[in-house]
Amino acid sequence: MASACKKEVENAAPVEPFISSQCLYRQGDYGSQFWRIPALLCLDDGTLLAVNDKRKYSYRDLPEDIDIVYRRSYDNGITWTEPQTLIEGQGRGRGYGDPALVQCANGDVLCLFAGHNGYFQSTAADPICIYMCRSTDRGQTWGDTVNLTSVVWNASSSYHGAFVASGNGLRLKRGPHAGRILFAAAVLRNGQNVSDNFVIYSDDNGHTWQRSQKAFTAGDEAKLMELTDGTVLISVRRSGARGCNRSADGGESWGVQSTWSEMSVNACNGDMLRIDDTTLIHSIPNSMQRENVSLFTSTDEGRSWHSPVLLVGGASVYSSLTQLADGTIGCYVEKGPDSGCELWFYRFNRAWLRAQFDQ
Repeated sequence: MASACKKEVENAAPVEPFISSQCLYRQGDYGSQFWRIPALLCLDDGTLLAVNDKRKYSYRDLPEDIDIVYRRSYDNGITWTEPQTLIEGQGRGRGYGDPALVQCANGDVLCLFAGHNGYFQSTAADPICIYMCRSTDRGQTWGDTVNLTSVVWNASSSYHGAFVASGNGLRLKRGPHAGRILFAAAVLRNGQNVSDNFVIYSDDNGHTWQRSQKAFTAGDEAKLMELTDGTVLISVRRSGARGCNRSADGGESWGVQSTWSEMSVNACNGDMLRIDDTTLIHSIPNSMQRENVSLFTSTDEGRSWHSPVLLVGGASVYSSLTQLADGTIGCYVEKGPDSGCELWFYRFNRAWLRAQFDQ
């Protein structure tokens, strides 16, 4: 029997390269002039959850009037539900944006996002706030908002604003902190348009939170990845060489920050994803402009990146990655100029990615 099974595997047809794409939102769809800020997550039951900003009247960030909406797919992104509103903006200065997702060990899904004032307009008296909503039914419905701003900064600190980078948070699966959930935050220094990065983390499925030591000085939007030895890797938005650092204690304290010179790109939000035991990919514009979102590859646990593969040619900006239930990879990405972005869902397999290396 074992020999027969082995022979069947050896004779199996090779997996053909595959890629597809579809537009989920165009300018003017569903009564909104603009769409931005994708977050994509495949849940433990295979449901694909796509969350983003509905920028109804302006393409600009908060404090504009912005809703956060979501769609779900039950067939690996082939078809999608109609959009539903996670939280609705109530006018300028009372909007919400920049959603980030994680699924807890107990199955709950958390969405963290910013609200009210703009980041650079934030003050102690009128702050930009960090909010959290929880879904206990895998993204079908969402509960009340919880304000997490005081976890990151308060009026007596040397900071006066913060927001969590949109896209994906992280749940640790290895070592003594397995089950911990983490999000990377950019925190604005008093009197300066300069941000530092901290991580907020929870060991009880998002009911209570703590803030890490500083993870990166003079950073911006950042993403997190768990490595095979349990180390947490942070990738930080910068203009030029992208920033990085590592934590050996589940994101509580951080080492000496560094940069990836081989990923010298536009200051933009991207994402990281582990696609197998030896390979990470990183989506980011491969340009000093907001264009040509590409997939960089690392086979040494994020020490270096190589072989950028073009995913979206031309103007393209933020992106979010997840691995689907069938093993294919999903990327939710802004396509087009900042002033009129469309949101597209790309799906491809590892055979397609490998085939691009050979071209």
